[in-house]
Amino acid sequence: MKFAITSKGDAKSNTLMHKMRTYLQDFNLEYDEDQPDIVVSIGGDGTLLYAFHRYKNRLDRTAFVGVHTGHLGFYADWTPDEMEKLVIALAKTPFQVVEYPLLEVIIRYRHGGRESRFLALNESTIKSVEGTLVMDVEIRGQHFETFRGDGLCVSTPSGSTAYNKALGGAIVHPAIDAIQLAEMASINNRVFRTVGSPLLLPAHHTCMLKPVNNVNFQITIDHLSLLHEDVKSIQFRVADEKIRFARFRPFPFWKRVHDSFIAN
Repeated sequence: MKFAITSKGDAKSNTLMHKMRTYLQDFNLEYDEDQPDIVVSIGGDGTLLYAFHRYKNRLDRTAFVGVHTGHLGFYADWTPDEMEKLVIALAKTPFQVVEYPLLEVIIRYRHGGRESRFLALNESTIKSVEGTLVMDVEIRGQHFETFRGDGLCVSTPSGSTAYNKALGGAIVHPAIDAIQLAEMASINNRVFRTVGSPLLLPAHHTCMLKPVNNVNFQITIDHLSLLHEDVKSIQFRVADEKIRFARFRPFPFWKRVHDSFIAN
């Protein structure tokens, strides 16, 4: 089996990375950064997001496992003091694959027929560079509302505990193939009106945003932030691809929610 390791870059994570690499190679596992079967992420959720985007073209052939060296993460289920146990599991134990839904984002432009396609593990956000964001929101090809406010956030189930939760969105179990649209400070008065609640869309529904004004937009894909000009539309749906996690033991989602937001 081929493996690769990504590190947060701090001293603790780097030390753990070097130890794990040595131990795994002692078990005759091959280190391969280009075509790994397993990617071990050492750090936090941000480190795993980085690893996901690095290997997004190999999602059907690469599985991920996370070790958290800081606060408990949603994607990291191993601790540094369990390193030897994880090494033995990687070297000796067949792992179960757990798949989580991803978000597909397609940005189309007014001139030239170009389009850009992205995958997000957590979420994508849209904000206007110049003042209020004004967007026509279409669901399944039908106009739903005209949104006016600070911005919009479209999240995956596994990303529902991140920015989406801060916006008042629902926490969604990753076994559900869905995406969620949440508002950022929408304008609601006698003239302008939005639904005012997060929307949960199933896999066979597509959400399309169409700018009312020809302005520039700041669009994020997880931790990546990009300025887009001359945007014609932004399309969101559940992606055909999924991220694959290597599980060697149970890692209950609701326990993670409890430990992150409720436990002292």
